[in-house]
Amino acid sequence: MGVPTTISIDQLEPEAGKEPWKLYTDGTSRKEGSGAGLILQNPKGEEITYALRFDFQVSNNEAEYEALLAGLRHAKEVGVKQLAALSDSLLITNQVNGTHEAKDSRMQKYLDAVRSLISTFKSFSIKQISRGKNARADALSKLASTSYDHLTKKVLVEVLPGRSIDNQNVNTISTAPEWTKPYVDYLCHDVLPDDPEEARKVKIRVSHFAIRDNQLYRRGYLSPWLRCISKEEGQKFLEESHSGDAAAHKGARALT
Repeated sequence: MGVPTTISIDQLEPEAGKEPWKLYTDGTSRKEGSGAGLILQNPKGEEITYALRFDFQVSNNEAEYEALLAGLRHAKEVGVKQLAALSDSLLITNQVNGTHEAKDSRMQKYLDAVRSLISTFKSFSIKQISRGKNARADALSKLASTSYDHLTKKVLVEVLPGRSIDNQNVNTISTAPEWTKPYVDYLCHDVLPDDPEEARKVKIRVSHFAIRDNQLYRRGYLSPWLRCISKEEGQKFLEESHSGDAAAHKGARALT
């Protein structure tokens, strides 16, 4: 059997045969920080590897739930319909399968969030596996909870600012940035620019964009969806990143 490859989301086929996709997840809570690792694998053995760092305090069980929720969200974004989740947490698998009750109110909120996402799949199962069989997801979660510097360039670390079960306050942008208009027009209304050359460029580039919750996002190589912003917003974020005692002095790729 060959070694599974790590590839771009755009290269993965949402449905490859009748076999379900596999989702390996693991969460870690430690003194240095908390994080999660997940591996989404299609029936051909091709994978998306992902790591999350939590910018808030969590227990081990909460970290496991955050990892599972992140995996479910990414599977949904890719277009997976049949999913088999694999976790080394007996508590989480039992609660999701309904053999154990979630007595704690926060655990119940996590369980409700998981069940809500599960309902979007055509078929879903979750099974407990040994820690040894979940070693790679465990390694990703520990790396993310400790330091970004130890991660390889093929693994992207996203920072979650708040719990998945908390209400998120999102600032709604009333008008889309001007540069995004050609892509939004084509994706929403199948309308191209009048200029033939501009129309050709839009048709080539539009495959890298998608609309979610009325907002345009760019999909990158093994990266989370990036919200498209105006030049003014970008300038503001850059200034914040390069100012203060915690200013970022990194290369362009790491800063992005």
